[in-house]
Amino acid sequence: MGSYFVNEVTVIDVEPSASGGGLVDLTLALWCENALPGAEHVWDLVRAGRLNRVGMWHELTSRGRRAWLSVALWSREYRRSGRPDADAGQVFTLDGRRIVDGNTFYCAIGEAINGPGGYFGWNLDALDECLSGGWGATAPFTLHWESSSEARARLVERVPDGDGDISLFDLLLKIFEGGGVSVILR
Repeated sequence: MGSYFVNEVTVIDVEPSASGGGLVDLTLALWCENALPGAEHVWDLVRAGRLNRVGMWHELTSRGRRAWLSVALWSREYRRSGRPDADAGQVFTLDGRRIVDGNTFYCAIGEAINGPGGYFGWNLDALDECLSGGWGATAPFTLHWESSSEARARLVERVPDGDGDISLFDLLLKIFEGGGVSVILR
């Protein structure tokens, strides 16, 4: 269903198993950098087959959206690994109405490219990697960014770019352009 790299495993308790003689049940404490608080809820949706509607991330808190993105990345079902990308030349529609920060942008672009619970990056470097293929879309493609003026007004955070800084919105456009994506602002 998904996988995480885990280390610092500590055995907390050992009990004889009800499953049979010679077996034991272990209680473990472990450390996993990528298993974020709040991800349990999203994993429950994946396990139950209920991560199936557009916009399910809309009502989550900022922390919940970050957990959502981590599950989208690590979930085998929603990660594009092993499945072919959409053919080059496709047109995807990004709904900008709910984009208020970086995390909501990544939730929205993942959904636009790969459907509900989809992943297409969770930071600038990951977005750039996704544009190189293997994550659902093959460049060149076209992105219709609906309600882009609303998103532009919210994605004003200044981020480093070369010798200066640029708004997050403008840097996203620059990354798309460099990745062979034609963005149509609507």
